[in-house]
Amino acid sequence: MSAKRGDRAAPPPRPGEFDVRFATTEAAKGWDALCQQAPGNTAEAWQTMRTAPCPAVHTSRHKPLKGSLGRHNFRGRTLEVWQIEVTGGGRIWYVLDDHTVWIRLAGTGHPRATD
Repeated sequence: MSAKRGDRAAPPPRPGEFDVRFATTEAAKGWDALCQQAPGNTAEAWQTMRTAPCPAVHTSRHKPLKGSLGRHNFRGRTLEVWQIEVTGGGRIWYVLDDHTVWIRLAGTGHPRATD
């Protein structure tokens, strides 16, 4: 059975970790594609989202988005959108709501919204 909106992206979090869930069914499908194309990098991204989704020190591969893409209205709150570059074109975009990371976009190709 394929994952869908609201489903957990992995096992439940351990104490002190963030829960990682899919905000959309499309994000769940993109996650599956990333797992097939780059399993090691995707696992590393998943671990990062569970333990340090909003690092104080940004890198070229893990940072908040800027401009109009940098904010997203989620469940009545405007939240900062973060990006992890999984591969040269593969990306994960997510927001952090309380202690849950919501994956909004995941895919193997560069997001069209940035073109």
